[in-house]
Amino acid sequence: MQVVTKKAAKDEARDWATAVARLASDRHAEDILVLDLRECSPVTDYFVIATGTSDRQICAVADEIEAVGAKIGQRVWRVAGRETGDWIVMDFVDVVVHLFNRTLRNYYDLELIWGEAPRVNWDTEEKRPDR
Repeated sequence: MQVVTKKAAKDEARDWATAVARLASDRHAEDILVLDLRECSPVTDYFVIATGTSDRQICAVADEIEAVGAKIGQRVWRVAGRETGDWIVMDFVDVVVHLFNRTLRNYYDLELIWGEAPRVNWDTEEKRPDR
C-alpha cells in the first residue's frame, strides 16, 4: 500500500495548477497568473487566474481544462458561470480556476485581494509528464 504524504499531494496540486496555466496559454488566454495560497487560505492551495478575449473563448478554455483534467484524474467538483462565459470558476478542490473577461477581471481584482500570496512562475517551471 502506497502512503501519500501531504507534500506529495501539494506537489500534485502545483503540477495541476501549472498544467492549467499552460493549457490556458496554449488556447490564447491572456495575463495568466498562478497564486500559491497554501499559507493564505484554508480552502484551496492554488488559484489559476486568466483572461479570455471573448465569452466563446472562455467557455472553450474551460471545456478543455475539464476534459484534460478528467483524463488525468483531476475531476472538477463544481463549475459556475458557463451560462454567460464572462467569469467561469472551476473548483478542483486544491486548485480553483478563474477564467475572466477583461472587465470583470479588472473589477474583482483577485490579484489585489490575494496580494500576499506568492506567485508561481508556471511558464518557467520544468514541464512534468502527465500521470
